[in-house]
Amino acid sequence: MRTRRVFLNRLDPAQEPTDAVVVIDVLRSFTTAAYAFAAGVSSIYPVETIAGAFRLLRRLPDAATTGAIGGGDPIPGFDFGNSPLALQGADLTGRPLIQTTAAGVRGLSRFRHARSLFAGSLVLGRATAKALLELQPEEVCFVITGEWVDRDGDEDIACADYLDALLHGEDPDPELYAKRVRNSDFGRRFQADSNPNLPIGDLALCAQPDRFDFALLALHTDGHLQLKRSRAAQGDSSPNRSELRNGLKLQENDRIGGVRA
Repeated sequence: MRTRRVFLNRLDPAQEPTDAVVVIDVLRSFTTAAYAFAAGVSSIYPVETIAGAFRLLRRLPDAATTGAIGGGDPIPGFDFGNSPLALQGADLTGRPLIQTTAAGVRGLSRFRHARSLFAGSLVLGRATAKALLELQPEEVCFVITGEWVDRDGDEDIACADYLDALLHGEDPDPELYAKRVRNSDFGRRFQADSNPNLPIGDLALCAQPDRFDFALLALHTDGHLQLKRSRAAQGDSSPNRSELRNGLKLQENDRIGGVRA
């Protein structure tokens, strides 16, 4: 299994990945998404624009909303910011969630036609690697979303390095990667604890390797991109292995047919 990585903010269109893609956003989009599922959401709709999120909300009036603009400030009118800490104590049982963020969600939208598409973060590390190993793609491409002109993105590079090691049969020490998340440029902004929209509690939750036993698979459903858990806990209705493969087959059909969200 080949692996490579690209950076969302310096893409080369000539090298577009088409097989398995893991869009990584550790601080904080896809850590927030993982905690949203832990809070009981039924599915997550990643929507790239704020206007698009509000349009979808009119169609899904029971949905909760979460998101942030570039830099981490909450989106006015949304129920939650892009904060796993806020979602940790929420009860969203059975409700859909609409998520809009400047990096992670944009990355999912950018690679929506990959044969298999995952939302990655450190809290989902081993589960994501296991899901990829089950699928056995020829290539896995890691998309680094956290690199900006003022941020090194090492929180996402660390997650990619962790996944890469797991996919190649290694047994790495996860704490080494958690430390890199905490010490990344963006991680240090949370450690400063000087911005109420970048709470240090979020950093603690984001830097917990393998906190959850499911991966987040992005699928096309009814013309919209949705995140679903790819591995079922006993007794729930999340996709299991056969459903994962069937979902990817449906996604391939949608990709060929040009479905848009």
